[in-house]
Amino acid sequence: MLTLYYAKNSCAFAAHLLLEDSGANYKTELVDFSLDEQKTDYFRKINPKLRVPALVTPAGVLTETPAILVFIAQTHPDRNLIPQDPFLMAKAQSINIFFASTVHVSHAHKHRGRRWATSEIALSDMRSKVSENMTEHGAFIERYLLDGPWVLGDRYSLCDPYLAVISRWLEEDGVDLRKFPRITKHLELINERPSMRKIAALHKDQVL
Repeated sequence: MLTLYYAKNSCAFAAHLLLEDSGANYKTELVDFSLDEQKTDYFRKINPKLRVPALVTPAGVLTETPAILVFIAQTHPDRNLIPQDPFLMAKAQSINIFFASTVHVSHAHKHRGRRWATSEIALSDMRSKVSENMTEHGAFIERYLLDGPWVLGDRYSLCDPYLAVISRWLEEDGVDLRKFPRITKHLELINERPSMRKIAALHKDQVL
């Protein structure tokens, strides 16, 4: 049994979706950021970083979305969610790490600006740049990272749930997805999957 600690509409959405796609035996624990549950002594023992996702496995706790996605995919090989070719595997990692290290950080400047600044002027400046930066990321993904119809080509993989999260954030951040037909098509395709409909319904009512 795996246990995913998640917050609604956070990046944990990707791990939650891949758990469902993989057919894993798992349960979830909701961490309500609006109540600062991530700062409780209980959760601190799960993840001292005080962030989600955190995946409790029989071998220990994993954090960071790219690592969790690899673990889920590798431990459920029958679902073919991870490339076996070394180059394609590295490419998948490159894409997911870009989502985590660059796109997520740009999105976080809207909701989590106090990680980097305290003055209202600085916080306002950061928020004002979010839509512009996220539009640039969308253009980069559209041109360079989406082989289509899925991220790595014809086969759904561990990269697709993460792009679904990014696409949802692009819309939230005021990016006009009509400018990016490949991203739009990917979002339409993944929204048709039963796993996506199930997980999206569980992540309603809170935006992070």
